[in-house]
Amino acid sequence: VLHVMASDGSDDRVLTGELDRSIGNVQWAGDRRIFFQYDDRAVRKVASVDLDGDMAAVAEGLGSTSLGRPYTSGSYTVSDGGTVAYTHGTAYRPSDVAVATRRGGRVLTALNEDLLADRSLGQVSEIIYNSSLDGQEIQGWYITPPDYEAGQAYPMILEIHGGPTLAYGPYFSAEMQLMAAAGYVVFYDNHRGSSGYGEDFGMLLHNKYSSPDDFADHDSGVDAMVELGVADADNLFITGGSAGGIASAYAIGLTDRFNAAAVAKPVVNWISKTLTADSYIGQISHQFPGMPWEEFEHYWQRSPLSLVGNMVTPTMLITGEEDYRTPISETEQLYQALKLKGVDVVMVRVPGSSHGIAGRPSRLVAKVDNIIAWFERYRTDRNDGDE
Repeated sequence: VLHVMASDGSDDRVLTGELDRSIGNVQWAGDRRIFFQYDDRAVRKVASVDLDGDMAAVAEGLGSTSLGRPYTSGSYTVSDGGTVAYTHGTAYRPSDVAVATRRGGRVLTALNEDLLADRSLGQVSEIIYNSSLDGQEIQGWYITPPDYEAGQAYPMILEIHGGPTLAYGPYFSAEMQLMAAAGYVVFYDNHRGSSGYGEDFGMLLHNKYSSPDDFADHDSGVDAMVELGVADADNLFITGGSAGGIASAYAIGLTDRFNAAAVAKPVVNWISKTLTADSYIGQISHQFPGMPWEEFEHYWQRSPLSLVGNMVTPTMLITGEEDYRTPISETEQLYQALKLKGVDVVMVRVPGSSHGIAGRPSRLVAKVDNIIAWFERYRTDRNDGDE
């Protein structure tokens, strides 16, 4: 919520009280108008508001600056006269520079046209469905292979975003386009708790991530994709990184419907994680009802390690050796637990990498190559002649 007040702290006024969205990047333009950005159902927008609280739309479609995965992203700057320069994104191109004035907006650059103009990309489509948990509406997207044939069901990868209070959208994703080019439909959604859908939706995961609640949102999306005729029910795969890795690990403790999983930089034991990682203070205060020794059972129930007894899905684990956010000791715990249980499991350790394991282009490609190679081993639509 945006407030203004006098320099001495008096005359505190709320300017955006009716906007049920989180705002950021607040900037003055002159002395009468304030600009800010916010996410609204996976679309990043710029708006302005005057000192009387009258709000006006300025630009939308900021995005495609995260490159690897399609997070809502992008930024802007504004002149004293109110001209806005911003990063404009689409599902098929990384961000370009755009401007918006009172007369309208236009994109000024085509920075990657020489690279992508002659390449066939997968088509990005929206899907809206309801969660089996409580009927909550969930927004998702799917990318089809470049040579997709309508009416044919394809192997499908469920890719879960991090955060968990971040959000995906219809933006360029090098990782997902590479997966689609390998012959997979890639499905991703903004489960309960994702940003950009209002406070009530955002609080649905308060003190319960991961849980059967968010899994129901993903699982219902997989069902919707199968019913749509796009996904092959016998060739389903799951992956995600950070909070998406947690959700992926938790999911394979709740279901055996996935042929294989690729779990990137997960937390598997919230007790050890909060007592070793760099984000312990914030996560304890925002995601748990108390300290680990006070709420031991709650921490354990949120931990994928508590569900290892149910796990049978072949699993690849991928984590940077210098990750302080989700330490590699978390990955090692799940790796050794699955080994003890006799589940097919491999661990990929990324030397010298912190939490952003795909931060270098070469590592982004290597990450996707490892995941696809793992999934290819467990596809049931391959016969001996294909190998």
